[in-house]
Amino acid sequence: AAPAAAEAPAAPGMLPVRLRPGRLLPAAPPRLPALRGAAAAGGEPARSPSIPRGKGPEQAHKVVASYKPSKFDKKILLWTGRFKTEEEIPLRIPPEMLDRARNKARVKACYIMIGLSIVACFAVIASAKKAAARHESLTSWNLAKKAKWREEAALAAESKTK
Repeated sequence: AAPAAAEAPAAPGMLPVRLRPGRLLPAAPPRLPALRGAAAAGGEPARSPSIPRGKGPEQAHKVVASYKPSKFDKKILLWTGRFKTEEEIPLRIPPEMLDRARNKARVKACYIMIGLSIVACFAVIASAKKAAARHESLTSWNLAKKAKWREEAALAAESKTK
């Protein structure tokens, strides 16, 4: 019988990985990013492709994306509380700021619609109770309307025969 904690011999530089309880199999070592050029030879550190040659990370020039808000965007920024007055809003704002303000406005609008829907439900319930107290119902309204239509149709038929 094989021992319960049998391990497969691991090759040099390989880490063991457990597949089943008691069995170990060799696994490949974790991969490190490959160094290029002078960095591999021990020279200067590897540089991001976005940083131009001759400039270090502290000298890299990044342009921040900006957006000129419209009048409606300014109203959203004011309504969501990002700015107190329209004069405080800069000429250009980051798109992320406007996205956050739009999301906040969307949530506020949803809460307002939920509240109005609840108020409308209570209004319909109250009007239905008043109609029930007057002994009115949709069935009686439909019957009265159809009787009126039959009467009008009969009068129209009599006037055509004359």
